[in-house]
Amino acid sequence: MRICVVGAGAIGGFMAVKLAAAGADVSVVIRGAHLAAVRARGMKLIADDGTETVKPLRASDKLADLGPQDAIVLGMKAHQVAAVADDVAAALGPGTSVVTTQNGIPWWYFYKHGGPYDGRRLESVDPGGMIWSRIPPERVIGCIVYPACEIAAPGLIRQIEGNRFPLGEPDGADTPRVRALAELFRNAGFKTPVLNDIRSEIWLKLWGNLSFNPISALTHATLAEICRHPPTRALAATMMAEAQSVGEKLGVRFKVALENRIAGAEAVGDHKTSMLQDVESGRAIELQALVGSVLELGRITATPTPTIEAVHALASLLAATLERRKGRLRVEPA
Repeated sequence: MRICVVGAGAIGGFMAVKLAAAGADVSVVIRGAHLAAVRARGMKLIADDGTETVKPLRASDKLADLGPQDAIVLGMKAHQVAAVADDVAAALGPGTSVVTTQNGIPWWYFYKHGGPYDGRRLESVDPGGMIWSRIPPERVIGCIVYPACEIAAPGLIRQIEGNRFPLGEPDGADTPRVRALAELFRNAGFKTPVLNDIRSEIWLKLWGNLSFNPISALTHATLAEICRHPPTRALAATMMAEAQSVGEKLGVRFKVALENRIAGAEAVGDHKTSMLQDVESGRAIELQALVGSVLELGRITATPTPTIEAVHALASLLAATLERRKGRLRVEPA
């Protein structure tokens, strides 16, 4: 199977090396020093058990250079998908699937959703339906990312923990293409169930992200610190309860109790969320996919979300301030 990972950073690089080791014909779209290193030495993965794997990969900063693909994995963050939509559209062959790995509510959420909202497009994550129009949603296979990885150096990926990548068709169908992709993922050593209700799994991960990510960005606290500080633990719980009300109106089944979901986040320990890491590094934060999308779904379903709205307002001002001043924000010893 020919697979191209567009945006092979920490997670995408992890996927690329493991899939190549399983026998897939893998190429990557990357830039800068990361691209130069992969072209010179291949991409190296240090697994969580210390095992090292190096795989030569075809690499370019242009998707068009890499030829036809059976599957294109979108490995970037949600707010970066629009920038590659035209390139992906141009690279689609007759049977090319597009695997979306972004956190939060995806742009294709209401494709084959059924009911009164079927086919509706979300302005918060896809203004004007630009992505939908360029990457036909019937091409999509959804993927939920659970591992934590980092780029330790150009061309070097370090797995911190986890290897679970559930897959699912938007309509829950058991299709040959999703089965073939899941088999390849499993051969690569991933835990990859094929889900018949991928939206509920999307919400299970989003449930924590929509609360812990903006709270951490605003407070510079780790997951454990947020959960062990009673006021912020209560704030996260209130946000999650509001989100659960929205999700349930859309037919989502929350298979884990709210307090258990918070306990799971606390058990991760002193981990900085991706949004906090982006604030510290001066990168744009994925606020709309994680939080703004839930507010939009709340409006669509006439569900009040006052606490989520308040936290979103604060986090969006922080993001705008950092962008305007081209700065970053971190807590350092005095």
